[in-house]
Amino acid sequence: MQNLYSKKYLEEIIIKAILFLAAIFAVVTVFFILVFLIKESVFAFSTINPFDFLFGSVWNPTGINPEYGTLPLWTGTILVTIGAMAIATPLGIGCAIYLSEIASDRLKKILRPAIELLSGIPSVVYGFFGLVVLTNWLRITFDVPSGECWLAGSVLLSIMALPTIISVSGDAISAVPVSYKNGSFGLGATHWQTISRVILPASFSGITAAVILGMGRAIGETMAVLMVVGNAGIIPSPITNVLSPVRTLTCTLGIEMGEVAVNSEHYYALFGVAVLLLLITLTVNFFAGYLIKNLSISNKKDIRGFKGLRELFSKKKFSAKKITKVLKLILYVIPVIILFYLFGFLTAFVLCFTAFVFYYLSKKLTPANSQKIVFFLIRLSAVIVLMALAVILFDIFSKGIPAISWEFLTQSPSGLGRYGGIYPAIVGTVYLVFGSVLFALPTGVGAAVYLVEYTKEGKITSIIRSGVDLLNGTPSIVFGLFGFSFLVLYLNFGVSLIAGQITLGIMILPTIIRTAEESLKSVPQSIRHGSLALGASKWQTIIKVVIPPALPGIITGTILSVGRAAGETAPIMFTAVVFSSKFLPSSVFEPVMALPYHLFILSTNVPNAQTNQYGTALVLVCFVSFVYLAAIIVRNHYQKSVKW
Repeated sequence: MQNLYSKKYLEEIIIKAILFLAAIFAVVTVFFILVFLIKESVFAFSTINPFDFLFGSVWNPTGINPEYGTLPLWTGTILVTIGAMAIATPLGIGCAIYLSEIASDRLKKILRPAIELLSGIPSVVYGFFGLVVLTNWLRITFDVPSGECWLAGSVLLSIMALPTIISVSGDAISAVPVSYKNGSFGLGATHWQTISRVILPASFSGITAAVILGMGRAIGETMAVLMVVGNAGIIPSPITNVLSPVRTLTCTLGIEMGEVAVNSEHYYALFGVAVLLLLITLTVNFFAGYLIKNLSISNKKDIRGFKGLRELFSKKKFSAKKITKVLKLILYVIPVIILFYLFGFLTAFVLCFTAFVFYYLSKKLTPANSQKIVFFLIRLSAVIVLMALAVILFDIFSKGIPAISWEFLTQSPSGLGRYGGIYPAIVGTVYLVFGSVLFALPTGVGAAVYLVEYTKEGKITSIIRSGVDLLNGTPSIVFGLFGFSFLVLYLNFGVSLIAGQITLGIMILPTIIRTAEESLKSVPQSIRHGSLALGASKWQTIIKVVIPPALPGIITGTILSVGRAAGETAPIMFTAVVFSSKFLPSSVFEPVMALPYHLFILSTNVPNAQTNQYGTALVLVCFVSFVYLAAIIVRNHYQKSVKW
């Protein structure tokens, strides 16, 4: 009994309780955000018919007789997402195959950081590029009054979804056991036959998850879409008119939340839109998470990914071969239905017939010739992805460098941002990032330590991890809406630095938890056992033995979080920032300037400010790229130096 109540024992109990609170914080946050948004949206449905809200064809909340039909909004979201996936899926999978199976090790070392850099470019910079370059190109090419349309949004979102599809698909392909490949080669198959008939079927669930995650990224994106789709709340007529302006759910929140009267019917209707958006993205991410969870491939007769699907749809014992046939049939039928729906009978028939001819001719080719053609297309997909990155960076750097000067970096803006510098925006961005990391780092690392060191796999860990994953998949505009309604209005923080720091902190929390968890798992159990055998307590073992070797991974995750926090606009536009200020905030309850928001307003509301627009975009890209580069260097360094 004396040992039971010893100082060391009580210390362990208290530490475990604190770490549990940190771990459960993510679950509580997701639950709280959802409940808070639903609570606010319920008021809207006291006057708005839910059926009219979902299927009404007019969204006109400021009219004499306000109408709140979200049909054109979620139709616009679906259309933009379909277009983005149609472009990003073949390019992303092709690039993933190239990186995993064809590229040399030297090329991989160049291409992987380049694709990671693509994911690090802030969405507002993509939107700025789309607004200035892409929409103008579409306007001139198709001779239309404006290039701000569905197609512009899809092209931009496809570029933004590519890193997710490439990295997750690449991981799935790399996870296929080498013995599968060796067996195929041993039977005389060519490299392409091995890829198409062994590796891709075996990694099918992972590739599907990659596409779904990319879809979730596209659905939840706000700033880039808002800047290029035209924001007209209409359904394109005909529906295949890709040059028609559209409006998405996220655009509606981004445009209207800052101007709506609090506690009005319109205000509560926007929370209804947020709930609809959140439910769509959470469903998509939940399904992707399920597929990734079942990605692991056993060396037995079955493949867990197929097994998972089998258990999902039926309790009967189907073979992986039958499941593959069903999934292939679905993959063939769905595009045909979409083609007929979008383009009509004649166009769809011509496209299907052309595809059939290509398929027939491909069967007549020898395996060696087929491989040459397919490998050319795969290499072409990698080149297109790199070209997209090169074009964006070249445009930003070539036009942004002339704006960079000592005065630009150290002075306050003047003339609505057309003149002067961006010093308050740079410092404000650093303040926001520093505060968010200060909020999220101890909570995130504490949660990871609890999950790895104090629990076994079970319902509690499953619930906590699900909460973390759902928090990770929540659109950034929803964080902004929650921060505005809860921190700014309910807690009366006002539009302030502290409100922005907490909102960003909640947003980056899942990244820190996940990276810290993986780093702690990488420390061998024998290290822990050795420490405990020498008489150290569990907490002493964690602090002095486990965390030091896991520190590089934790630092990498923190740096990545810094990059994301620095580039986000949607979470801070209602909670923390002002467009222009000559002074730095003197307390955390004052608003600040931030680079992403400054660029957004400068490019959408201030004419004749192109030099400072490009200068701001360049500084933001360099800031975020430097952070990501630091993370890549830290990771590569410790991958070489840490050996167990």
